[in-house]
Amino acid sequence: MKKKILNAIVLLLFISAFSFFIFIIQPDRLYLHGVVYEVRVINGFTNNSSLPLVIWCSSKDSDLGGRALQEHDDFSWRVTTKMWNTNQFCCTMKWDAKRKSFDAFKVPRDFYRCGIFKKCSWLVREDGFYFSPDEVNWKKDFQW
Repeated sequence: MKKKILNAIVLLLFISAFSFFIFIIQPDRLYLHGVVYEVRVINGFTNNSSLPLVIWCSSKDSDLGGRALQEHDDFSWRVTTKMWNTNQFCCTMKWDAKRKSFDAFKVPRDFYRCGIFKKCSWLVREDGFYFSPDEVNWKKDFQW
């Protein structure tokens, strides 16, 4: 009888420790309530005071609208992932005669790429689009 109680206690402790690890240490792996990401697009142009960078972003579920960004202005929003990883935000950028559409956020690509703080930042410059999970280390992803 004592052995059964001891086994039950050990099993209960194991389940409690496992639950603690899953729900506290790694809650984003479960997708129970979704993971919140911060997406930010920054105008990194050095001299476009007379001609703003125009941005328009949307997903299949919501339209974030358009903005005209002057030098160093930014446009940011939060994305909460869904259970089946369907979140995707596409942005269209226009500057002078240049126009480019790109995925500002896409779960399969950005799940790990946005880092432990879930920050997905884009810096748009004259020569292309740069990505960073920390806004310190920028990597060029593509050109206009």
